Amino acid sequence: MTPVGTEWVLFAAQLITLIVLLGLGHVLLGDYMARVYTDPKHLKLERGFYRVIGASGDAEQSWGAYLRSVLAFSAVGVLVVYLFQRIQTWLPMSLGLSQPSEPLSFNTAISFVTNTNWQSYSPETTLGYTVQMLALAVQNFVSAAVGIAVAIALVRGFMYRRSGTIGNFWVDLTRGILRILLPISVVAAVILIAGGVIQNFAGFQHVTTITGSTATIPGGPVASQEAIKELGTNGGGFFNANSAHPFENPTAWTNLFEIFLFLLIPFALPRTFGRMLGDRRQGVAIVATMAIFWVTSNLLLAWAELSAHGTAPQLAGGAMEGKEDRFGIVASTIFGSSTTLTSTGAVNSMHDSYTALGGAVTLTDMMLGEVAPGGVGAGLYGILMLAVIAVFVAGLMVGRTPEYLGKKIGPREMKLASLYILATPTLVLLGTGLSFAIPAVRAELEKTSIWNPGLHGFSEVLYAFTSAANNNGSAFAGLTANTVWLNTALGVVMFLGRFLPIVFVLALAGSLAQQDKVPVTAGTLPTHRPLFVGLLIGTTLLVSALTYFPVLALGPLAEGLK
Repeated sequence: MTPVGTEWVLFAAQLITLIVLLGLGHVLLGDYMARVYTDPKHLKLERGFYRVIGASGDAEQSWGAYLRSVLAFSAVGVLVVYLFQRIQTWLPMSLGLSQPSEPLSFNTAISFVTNTNWQSYSPETTLGYTVQMLALAVQNFVSAAVGIAVAIALVRGFMYRRSGTIGNFWVDLTRGILRILLPISVVAAVILIAGGVIQNFAGFQHVTTITGSTATIPGGPVASQEAIKELGTNGGGFFNANSAHPFENPTAWTNLFEIFLFLLIPFALPRTFGRMLGDRRQGVAIVATMAIFWVTSNLLLAWAELSAHGTAPQLAGGAMEGKEDRFGIVASTIFGSSTTLTSTGAVNSMHDSYTALGGAVTLTDMMLGEVAPGGVGAGLYGILMLAVIAVFVAGLMVGRTPEYLGKKIGPREMKLASLYILATPTLVLLGTGLSFAIPAVRAELEKTSIWNPGLHGFSEVLYAFTSAANNNGSAFAGLTANTVWLNTALGVVMFLGRFLPIVFVLALAGSLAQQDKVPVTAGTLPTHRPLFVGLLIGTTLLVSALTYFPVLALGPLAEGLK
């Protein structure tokens, strides 16, 4: 068998393994999460927390109150993470590191609160253990729990009838952390430690190598942060090399386990959606749509990297530049597709070194809106917003008022769904355009940030704003982002890219909850059949991916054709 043929066998084996594991996790975790968010009882620890913050665990909130709670909680998170960075030199276990600059601290604070985890710095040489644990790792938990809470609030919008409420944010947040994220993360951290991921407070160790030279080896509480980094689709690495670093991702099986972790909750939430609605077929339709996109992306990216043109890639059996020998091409591409289709952003290979068409695949993955399966919570509410648009389009085709899950989709609902799908592309295109349109900013980019001028340099900037607006966090690493403009602009884009869509999602949830359910008639579009899955896939491609086609043609597509 040829080397490329062997790689395809390995690709199939790893993909099938993931499908089996995720199929099992989809059912078990999906059912469990449905019970968590419908349980009328509160744990003793949860009741204690409600008393501390002055919230009532049994009182529900209107969509406006729910939104204000999300925004207030997140604003406090930004301030806390920013403060921890600015006072780092006075904190214990700072490892003698100085505090980051104001623009970098601003960018990092917003990045971790918005579940983006974009890093314009080398973590092991910038942040001490206290900041890593009490600021960044804490946000890995709470930002993921916020995403799940918003998704559950939207599900309640479809469930409730003539209701002015959509749940209680503080209850949803607390349950997401204590009953879902924390227990799974503890188990995952133990498994990672068993696989060789480090967990210590050793600081910097100076050693003599076998050649007689000296080297500095960093340590740290890595496994505990790695577990929630992947499970919560956060992605910010403890080390600059992220999941390509052997201390974060030592072996082939830990690599597969990490992929499984960041796909687990996003693929399980559609099952939760179906169980809470009382119609599991609806969840099957959503997860089928997600799975089709995921498998297709994996196939395209593997093809792009394995069939790379050029003498060097052909002699190497594929495009090995920027990829770890421990993982090879297909373990890198499965990781790359999965991390850009979710909001994880972790990397085990350098996306900047992918072929032009391979880089276009990772870019397009994010441009889909990260709904296949998307980030924790964000993937579910994103694809449900697209489902609303899909049934509206279907209603226009047959001349009927569109309905979805027993709720009429009227002008207010369509305006909110339309604003949702326009928000992220606007931020991406505006941020990229301003970076090249403002003379002083462009000069700084060309002098300091872009190391690869031309088509690829444009792609690097486009990737950065796409990653920020979609709260992904991965990067084309050839771009130096630790500048005043990029720290500030990307920080603003991350903030708006997270919370503008949440505003529209919660407003839609409130609008749907106020409605009564309409009866199913002969003209009602069944939303659990293959026809609807195809309609949803087509809608996603039309309103998400094709929005970006002109700008893709200026960068990665032009580079690939060249």
